[in-house]
Amino acid sequence: MRWSQYFIPTLREDPADAEVVSHKLLLRAGIIRQLSAGIYSYLPIGQRIALKVMQIVREEMNRIGGQEFYLPALHPAELWQESGRWSAIGDDMFRLKDRKGADMCLGMTHEEVITSIARNEIRSYKQLPQVWYQIQIKFRDEPRPKSGLMRLRTFIMKDAYSFDVDWEGLDRSFKDQREAYKRIFTRCGIEFSIVEASSGSMGGSESNEFVAKTDAGEDLIASCSNCEYAANLEKASSRLSKIEDDAGPDAPEEFSTPAVRTIEDLARTPYLVAANRQIKSLVYFATIDGEPRPVLALLRGDHQLHDVKFGDALGSTATRPAQPEEIRELLGASAGSLGGVGAKATSRKSNQQLLIIADLGLKGRRNMTTGANKDDHHIRGVDIERDIEVDQWADLRTVSSGEPCPRCDTGTLEVFRAMEIGHIFKLGTKYSESMGANVLTADGKQVPIIMGCYGIGVERIITAAIEQNNDSDGIIWPKSITPFDVVVTITNIKNEELRNAGEQLYKDLQHAGLEVLLDDRDERAGVKFKDADLVGIPYRITIGKKIADEMVELFDRRAKQSEDVKLDDVVARVQELALSAQ
Repeated sequence: MRWSQYFIPTLREDPADAEVVSHKLLLRAGIIRQLSAGIYSYLPIGQRIALKVMQIVREEMNRIGGQEFYLPALHPAELWQESGRWSAIGDDMFRLKDRKGADMCLGMTHEEVITSIARNEIRSYKQLPQVWYQIQIKFRDEPRPKSGLMRLRTFIMKDAYSFDVDWEGLDRSFKDQREAYKRIFTRCGIEFSIVEASSGSMGGSESNEFVAKTDAGEDLIASCSNCEYAANLEKASSRLSKIEDDAGPDAPEEFSTPAVRTIEDLARTPYLVAANRQIKSLVYFATIDGEPRPVLALLRGDHQLHDVKFGDALGSTATRPAQPEEIRELLGASAGSLGGVGAKATSRKSNQQLLIIADLGLKGRRNMTTGANKDDHHIRGVDIERDIEVDQWADLRTVSSGEPCPRCDTGTLEVFRAMEIGHIFKLGTKYSESMGANVLTADGKQVPIIMGCYGIGVERIITAAIEQNNDSDGIIWPKSITPFDVVVTITNIKNEELRNAGEQLYKDLQHAGLEVLLDDRDERAGVKFKDADLVGIPYRITIGKKIADEMVELFDRRAKQSEDVKLDDVVARVQELALSAQ
C-alpha cells in the first residue's frame, strides 16, 4: 500500500471528547470515526486490524473443533419469550415491530437462536459433542456509551456454543475454550487475568471473565497477593474478622435520634454507635418473575451494597432504588430512619409484599442498631435472626482492598481496574430446558442438552492492545495484529535516487511476504516520522542521505532503537526482528 493513496486521516491533537488513551489514539491514528454515541466506523487501517484479530480467533476456535456459523441479527420475539429473557432483559435490548406488527429485536446475543437450531437438528447423543461459533455484529442500547470502542451500542462479538450430553462433557468443553482464550489473548499481545465473575442475564452455574489490567477499565477486580484467587468485584468475597457482640436486651428498644440521617450521624456523639454495629437498610424495587416487588436490603453499616450481587441474588436484571415517596408509602418513614424490625407488617398496610434480603456479614449478629421506620427514631438491641423476618441471606457487599483472601490464610486482596475482553459461561440446561432442546442418551433416556457459551469482544481486544501498548508518541502494535509489518519512509520524494531506492525496497519487502506501507507522500520527513509512530507500525525503514553509501536506517518502534543496515541486508533483518517478536 502507498500512503499517498491510502486513507489514513491522522490528527495532530487529541479530540476534545476523548478521555481514555485508547480512544484518543484510535481517532488520532485514523483507525475509527464516530457516527453517533457508541457507534463507530472502521476506516481502512482499522478494518485491517479487526480482520487480523478475527483471524486469530477463527484459528483458535477451529483448532478445538469449532464450526463457524453466520446467524441473523434480527430475531423474532417468540424465541426470547421461550427462554424468558424477553421480559427479563430491560432497556438494553433494541426492540421493534415489523410491518405486520410482530415483535422483533436486534440480537445482543444469540443463545436463543443457536438453541433453536440445536433442538431442531440434534436428536441423539451420537451427534454430540458439538462446538459452534460465529463472529457477528451485536446490538445493545447502552445507556452510557463511552471510551471509544470500550462501551458500544453496536459491536463485533465472537460467540461460541458447546453442546454436550452430560456435565462431564461440559467440563471438557469449558476447559478447551478456556485454553483457546488464553492462546488468543497471548497471540494478540495482551496481558490478561482470569477471574471469577457473575453470569448475569446469561445464567448458568459458573463463569470466568478474562480481563486486561488498565486504568481505563470499567471493572474492578479483587486479586489475592498470595494465591491465584481473582474475581470481579461483582463476584468477589473476602473473610470478615469475627465480631463478638454483647447479649443485649431481651427485646429491641426504641430511642429518639433527632436530625440523624446517616450511618456517620449515629456514630457521632451523643450516640457513639460504631458503623459495624449498625444495620444499613436500603429500599429497592426489583422485577422478579416479571413483576416489580419492593425489596429491603440489609447490610452492616460500614459495608456497601454491590448492585450486581444484589440482582444476582434476587434473580433479577432489573432493579432500581425506590423513590422517597415510595419509601414513605412502604415503610412510613424517610431514608435515614429505616429498618427491618416490623418492616413487613408496616409494608402490608400499603398492600405491598416486602421481600427482605440480608448480607451474610450480618449473620448471627445481635445487639445491633437500626432505624425504627419512624422519623427521627432508631432501635437498639436488635438480634437480627430473632427480630427481623429475613427471607433470604446472600453475599451482597462490595469487597475492599486490604481485606483477607477468602481462599488462603495469609493473602490480602488488592482491587484494581481492568476491562473485560472475554467471558465464558457454563449455561447448563438454562436454555435447553426452557426451549425444549433434548437428546436421547445411550440408554434411550431423553435429557436436555448441556450447553456452554463463550464470548470475545473484537473491539475489546483492539482497545486492550492499545491501552497496554502505547507511549507519548502513539500506538505500539503487537506484531500479530499490526496493520502493517513495516513502513518504508522516503524522506524526500522529489529526489529520484531516494524514490527509486524506496520503490525497489517496497517491492523486495512485499516479495519476502511482509505487509508494507510505502510512505511516498510529499511531506516533510518529520511529519512522516510522527505519523508512523502514531499509527504504531513496528518497524520503519528510512530512505535518506545514507542511501549514497547503500545504507538505510531501521527503527524499532517498541524498543525505540535505530540501526544502520545495508540496503541489501535490510529485508532479512526485518524478517529476523519480526520473527523474534512473535
